[in-house]
Amino acid sequence: MSDYSSIINHPHHQSKTRPHMSMTARAAQFSPFAALTGYGEAVEETGRLTDEKIILDEDSIEELNRKLNMISQGKSDVAITHFLPDALKMGGSYIISSGSVKKIDAVENKVIMEDGTVIPIEDIFDISFLEQ
Repeated sequence: MSDYSSIINHPHHQSKTRPHMSMTARAAQFSPFAALTGYGEAVEETGRLTDEKIILDEDSIEELNRKLNMISQGKSDVAITHFLPDALKMGGSYIISSGSVKKIDAVENKVIMEDGTVIPIEDIFDISFLEQ
């Protein structure tokens, strides 16, 4: 082992051809960097929870059909709880869309709201009528 006694008192070398680096520039050399670009987002996406779509029984389907009939006969201010599939992975979430129903498209099996929201009938979980 050497105790560096032969060089400890020598002056620090300064380049004659290059300017002295500032403390800020020197510190930037050692700052952290994102070696795995996108890794944090991928971990966050994997950890994001989704729900499975609930399959309705016959009684619930019958009740929804009754409510859809009431809507088609003029009762149009509703809150519809429906399944929204996730765009990135299996599952999705249940959301509530409220407002007036513009029309029920029996050919496409969709409920179209006044605000332009389109809800597939097979994704509807519940319908509540709002007070007018």
